[in-house]
Amino acid sequence: MTVEKLDGVTLTQMVLSGAHHLANNASKIDALNVFPVPDGDTGTNMNLSMTSGANEVRKWTTNNVSEVANAFAKGLLMGARGNSGVILSQIFRGFAKGMGKKEELTVTDLAEAFDAGVVTAYKAVMKPVEGTILTVAKDAGKKAVSESKNETDIIIFMEKVLAEAKASLKRTPDLLPVLKEVGVVDSGGQGLVTIYEGFLAALKGEELPEDSTEVKMEEMINAEHHKVTQDFMDTSEIVFGYCTEFMVKFEEEKLAENPYNEEDFRNELSELGDSLLVVSDEDIVKVHVHSETPGNCLTLGQRFGSLVNMKIENMREQHTALVGEKDTKAVPKEKADYAIVTVAMGSGLKALFESLGASVVIEGGQTMNPSTQDITNAIKKANSKNILILPNNKNILMAADQAAEIAEENVKVVPTKTIPQGISAMLAFHPESDIDENRGVMDEARKQVKTGQITYAIRDTQIDGITIENGNFMGIDEGKIVVTHKEKAEAAKLLLKEIISDNDEILTILYGDDVDDTEVKALVTYVEETYEDVEVEVHNGKQPIYSYIFSVE
Repeated sequence: MTVEKLDGVTLTQMVLSGAHHLANNASKIDALNVFPVPDGDTGTNMNLSMTSGANEVRKWTTNNVSEVANAFAKGLLMGARGNSGVILSQIFRGFAKGMGKKEELTVTDLAEAFDAGVVTAYKAVMKPVEGTILTVAKDAGKKAVSESKNETDIIIFMEKVLAEAKASLKRTPDLLPVLKEVGVVDSGGQGLVTIYEGFLAALKGEELPEDSTEVKMEEMINAEHHKVTQDFMDTSEIVFGYCTEFMVKFEEEKLAENPYNEEDFRNELSELGDSLLVVSDEDIVKVHVHSETPGNCLTLGQRFGSLVNMKIENMREQHTALVGEKDTKAVPKEKADYAIVTVAMGSGLKALFESLGASVVIEGGQTMNPSTQDITNAIKKANSKNILILPNNKNILMAADQAAEIAEENVKVVPTKTIPQGISAMLAFHPESDIDENRGVMDEARKQVKTGQITYAIRDTQIDGITIENGNFMGIDEGKIVVTHKEKAEAAKLLLKEIISDNDEILTILYGDDVDDTEVKALVTYVEETYEDVEVEVHNGKQPIYSYIFSVE
């Protein structure tokens, strides 16, 4: 079979095939995360971004290839989550622009579109890093341009582009030392290769193998969610507020200590929530549950292996936004002068930011990066003339910038990368100053605080000269793992030794939902006895994944 022209119908099939193949491999891509922390979500972010693009394409019934490409780019743009999702959206934004208004594409046209996608993606990243999805896209794009000079068959052309993308992916550890140290290829690059595999399969009319457990669970979750009639209920009627999904990859050592029984596991989870679904095979178990304590659900699952894929969404916030959007349309409200939109996961952290003056707190962060659309919705909900966004996570910065760029309001992003930075920035805000002055002052304030975090390892690894065992706790200093210990309290003490200096005066402890009052009091006593000149403040953040978040000033 020879294909010399690409039309809109075929591109639609390619997009849907790429999205399906990515969804089916998202958990495997998540597992490529360099750091052994339970929030490796590149596959999840790219999957959700790609799904948004595919859903937009499904709305169109056209054979015009540029119309399909523009719909795909629009869906990706609004659904983009995390840096990997935003870069993916920029690749295909440039891809769509590169083909102009053509109704069909030749190999030459397609090569130009791939090349334009690379240019757009590189421009979108302030400091491009080689050995990432950008490199894979660039190498594949160069191959596309080279092959277009002699090849006219789009199938053969796409086979060669995919082969180069795979070869580039294999080379990523040579360009990014941390990948070689940990022994993995770049997760974002793997995601792009997976999408291209789906593209080629659609061109050939082939079906790619799928993970039946994943597909079965997704179908069941969709069916479960269809039962919820949000239009006819009040937010206060939602008993279990967090839609929690996660996957556990079984490990022999843990199973030897805690044998897995699906029925027993299901019964334990049923005590923590409702809308429960548990599906497992010999390698993994996937869970969907609505719960008030998502962290406890994750802890139960971790007894059997590594957490490789997680998604936690606040259904009360979603419902309030849904109802609020309708109310806003019915009765327009006068815009305020100022609003601050920020991101945090955990009811305690949300309440803390609200007490500091945040107008809208988006539920998200380590386990679930909000999309461009989520941030856009929050901007609209803030209903103000001037809006400052605090992402509080380096993986949300690009989505925040993207939302600010397309917003009609005057929106500025303060590049906070951690919760402590966000809190420090909030404290520096002055309602009488203009937005540019506030952004500058808040940016300076966030640089004055040091951040430490305690979480647990989801696999054995060695990184930066530190040997980390699966299940042990890790201390992270400004994004770098610096200590590890099998005991949570000891890991916390070791980390504090690393981040507290003689000139520091204040330590703020934000403790998570896996820490009880006794543990906190013991840690505070230790700090007061060890660091006599340091004042200690304590807040129950109720955040999942991170037992402690330390702010040092």
